Amino acid sequence: MSQLTRRQFNNSVIATSSSAAAFALLPHSAKADQASDLRNLRLTSFRLNVTPPTGHSLCGGWIKPASAVDDDLEAIGFVLQGCGDPIVICAVDWTGLLNSAHVQWRQALAQAAGTTADRVAVQCVHQHNAPFACLDAQAIVAAEGDLPEIVNVAFFEDCLQRAKAAVSESLDRLRPVTHVAWHQTKVEQVASNRRVSRNESGKVLAMRGSSCRDESLRALPEGLIDPWAKTIAFFDGETRLAACHYYATHPMSYYGDGRISSDFVGLARKRLQANDPDGCHLYFTGCAGNVTAGKYNDGSPEMRQVLADRIHAPLDNNLKELRPVPIDRIAWSSVNVLPLPNPALSADAIQQQISDPTESVVNRNRPAYQLAWLRRLEAAVPIVISHLRINGAGMLHLPAESFVEYQLAAQEMFPGDFLATAAYGDGGSWYIPTAAEYPHGGYEVSVAFSDPQIDATLREAIAKVTV
Repeated sequence: MSQLTRRQFNNSVIATSSSAAAFALLPHSAKADQASDLRNLRLTSFRLNVTPPTGHSLCGGWIKPASAVDDDLEAIGFVLQGCGDPIVICAVDWTGLLNSAHVQWRQALAQAAGTTADRVAVQCVHQHNAPFACLDAQAIVAAEGDLPEIVNVAFFEDCLQRAKAAVSESLDRLRPVTHVAWHQTKVEQVASNRRVSRNESGKVLAMRGSSCRDESLRALPEGLIDPWAKTIAFFDGETRLAACHYYATHPMSYYGDGRISSDFVGLARKRLQANDPDGCHLYFTGCAGNVTAGKYNDGSPEMRQVLADRIHAPLDNNLKELRPVPIDRIAWSSVNVLPLPNPALSADAIQQQISDPTESVVNRNRPAYQLAWLRRLEAAVPIVISHLRINGAGMLHLPAESFVEYQLAAQEMFPGDFLATAAYGDGGSWYIPTAAEYPHGGYEVSVAFSDPQIDATLREAIAKVTV
């Protein structure tokens, strides 16, 4: 498997196997921002279509492949100059970008913007009728010869080239950035915790998925969520240049029918964009590993627009309530972490399952992601967690399907006024439950690729980058 050398990651060092932490914080990997010149802050935005062609695998190849397009998938981002080397932040309407696929996106955007990969955040929105791109897992299944593609490599490389071109072209449209504003509005009847059906000892008995037709599960309490839709926007005087929107829930109303869609959160974002053609709107899914719309969504097609309306309304209210203030502080920080694997994972056993023709496609393709993760850790390629601070607001970028508890904890740790969290960055580790939830089982724990002690060190990393 082709991997980057550690030299290509700034300040990366190998975490020793004797470490007790399952998500080892790399020594000396925390990086404070370079000097900023607030008088010379500049911003430009970019976007490109990343809709896969007909026949492309969706969600890793274990649901129906692409057969039609209900609405396009997009990659949308901005470049910020004037605070040291340029900063790039991008949201992609894909299920996930994992391991070397995520690294390559960050490298491509960095090259186009004239910066380094540690100053690039690429977060997926996590719709499921969309690509789930892991080049390393793709190489594993391709070697078998009888499994569907996880991602078409030619399509992936074309997206990278067009992303580089979009960033490069956007640099001709840089605008001064003078003000920032933020606001939050409560969302009603969208998010619900899916781990609410438990026995007396706390063991999870049933999962309330993205959609749910079981009335007994839908009747259970909403559970732990973050109910706020958040928006942080950048301005040139009174002109809004870019607005970043955040909400923590799985963004699927229904999927698996082969019809590509940015789903209800994408439809809400596109409505905001249509009403603001000269601006730029990005949507980020927060820590939603254990949060879906299942309590409020029966999976019927008409619910997609209902949920889109329920997301659009608070985001639109945020835009109306924004009160720009002059930027007096801006800083970027990042930290490299090198996870240690879930000890239950065995590379040999996983490979045997992948190569077993009697197994179903999902039971062969899905383990390829596990094997790709183990090989990535052997190569000591870390995950980068980053944070952009603007005045009293923060934009935190976390990996994979982190549980909502990490987002809530980050808000308690943040020494500012307002923190917005985007998860679904590098998705190599799949689900990241809290340590307390591992003993309670459930689907999320069964597909957590890291040890429970990931909890402590992920929180440590959050604390380091948000100071």
